[in-house]
Amino acid sequence: MVDVGDQAPDFELEDQDRNRVRLSSFRGVKNVVIVFYPLSFTGVCQGELCAIRDEIADFSNDDVQTLAISVDSRPTHAKWAAEQGYTFPLLADFWPHGAVAQSYGVLDDASGLSLRGTFIVDKQGKVAYKVVNAIPDARDQTEYRKVLASLP
Repeated sequence: MVDVGDQAPDFELEDQDRNRVRLSSFRGVKNVVIVFYPLSFTGVCQGELCAIRDEIADFSNDDVQTLAISVDSRPTHAKWAAEQGYTFPLLADFWPHGAVAQSYGVLDDASGLSLRGTFIVDKQGKVAYKVVNAIPDARDQTEYRKVLASLP
């Protein structure tokens, strides 16, 4: 399991628009909010990502990039992003199935889905904050804002 203070495991995944997104490309440039979620088109996941969408200025700006990750496929993410107006990357941890979630310690082996893990990675690539909730338990973005406000 990745903990606060650890170097965040690097990854490269495809987003809903077929762009390759690499975590380390933000090093020295932006803090990154990594939001693992179980499945697209589900109530709690949609509520969490819509809350980010509705406050996007806090989660995607000159200092911050949000990356949402699930085991869904890129076409699933493309459809969901178009329907919900998500402008931040939805990354497909589809194959090898859940490899990035597993590297962060948030893959639930029994279901094959990601737990609700959020990791805020600072500009040096270190984990500054983490919270991991069970699949049915929503997270509070208020905490993300507090942590982001404290980072240089």
